[in-house]
Amino acid sequence: MENVERSATPRRLSATHQRGRLRTVVIAATIGTALEWFDLVVYGFFAVTIAKQFFPSANEITSLLVALSTFGASYLMRPLGALMLGSYSDRYGRKKGLTLSIALMAIGTLMIAVTPSYASIGVAATIIVAAGRLIQGISAGGEFGASTSFLVEHSPRHQRGFYASFQMAAQGGTAVLASLFGTLLSRYLTPEQMLSWGWRVPFLFGLFIIPVAYVIRRHVDETPVFAKDTHAASPARDTFKDNKVRLALAIGIYVLVTSSSYVIVLYMPTFATRQLGIDSSLAFAGTLLMGALQMVACPLAGAIADRKGRKTTLLVAAALIGLVAVPLFAWLIASPSPFAFIVICAVLGIAISGYQGPMPAVLSELFPSRVRTTGLALTHNLAVAIFGGFAPLILTWGIHATHSRLVPAAYIAAAAIVSVISLLICIRKFGDQQPAD
Repeated sequence: MENVERSATPRRLSATHQRGRLRTVVIAATIGTALEWFDLVVYGFFAVTIAKQFFPSANEITSLLVALSTFGASYLMRPLGALMLGSYSDRYGRKKGLTLSIALMAIGTLMIAVTPSYASIGVAATIIVAAGRLIQGISAGGEFGASTSFLVEHSPRHQRGFYASFQMAAQGGTAVLASLFGTLLSRYLTPEQMLSWGWRVPFLFGLFIIPVAYVIRRHVDETPVFAKDTHAASPARDTFKDNKVRLALAIGIYVLVTSSSYVIVLYMPTFATRQLGIDSSLAFAGTLLMGALQMVACPLAGAIADRKGRKTTLLVAAALIGLVAVPLFAWLIASPSPFAFIVICAVLGIAISGYQGPMPAVLSELFPSRVRTTGLALTHNLAVAIFGGFAPLILTWGIHATHSRLVPAAYIAAAAIVSVISLLICIRKFGDQQPAD
């Protein structure tokens, strides 16, 4: 018995050490993504206030559209960031890419958080805030690819769907946090206080977290896959030359992620308050609910996908989202009650989480490890730049031009069709599940 206990103890310690290492890896990988999404959600939540502060105009719609255009313009920098930081991570390491990304994020966030208003320094305020958004765009361009590669390559092969899903669960936690800021600030501050300084509070909070993220990332180990892999001399060239079909399919699969996220999480509060007359605190509460569901449902969906097949799980979730989006929005528009709004937020939150959870592992499996970060970064940022970054602008303009409040639902349904077709092609060409390395 004594010999058995002696031999069992190291195994228990080894398992404990492994779980602790994986927890550190998850925190290091997701904290930057969470901060990126936090800034995006906050900017979307306070778009009207930011428009008044930095993009003043005699016409309120024009002012809001200019602010949302700046929001979208930062996404034009994301593909550039994907090429620069993705290639850097594939050549020099995921850890170095993550460290550089968080440093750039700090610079961009600082510029937005502390810039005086247009009334104080004139057009310089507009230029500084726009520049801060562009720097954030470059940072975000490399964040998803490096952090997802880092997560997948540290995870046990049979649990990569589960561990990589925390990439998306972190976005849910961020939505909860951003919604709490929005709810509390809108409830306890006067409109004058919100316009003067209240909107800056969430950005300053993000600045406080960034140094913590930087330190954590500096002290984690490089992935074992990168340590033993042969590194491409030109990851961007190899991605476009040898993996262009995989890249095209990955973007098609990812279209639904970015479209649904930006419509449901980011645009929903603006849609609820401006189009349906729902109280702003309730609108933020709906986003909070979706974020909370995402935190729980994404890891659950990732774990299920590890057992049942990741692409099949995505296919079922995408079809469900495409089928329910328009009827749910039609019901909400016909009966814009708090009950209907909360129910729709819950249903869509669960459905979208079912699609988002397995997504990082599925995308990682599509690309060889030597160009994985570049492939993931380009997938994420090309899809986001085209279908996500300008979504609030497109939807605001579309509703104003067509006078139809079903535009957001039609946008999601169209994205679901694209992703379902891409998944079917991908399953036929590469199978339902394949080794990541």
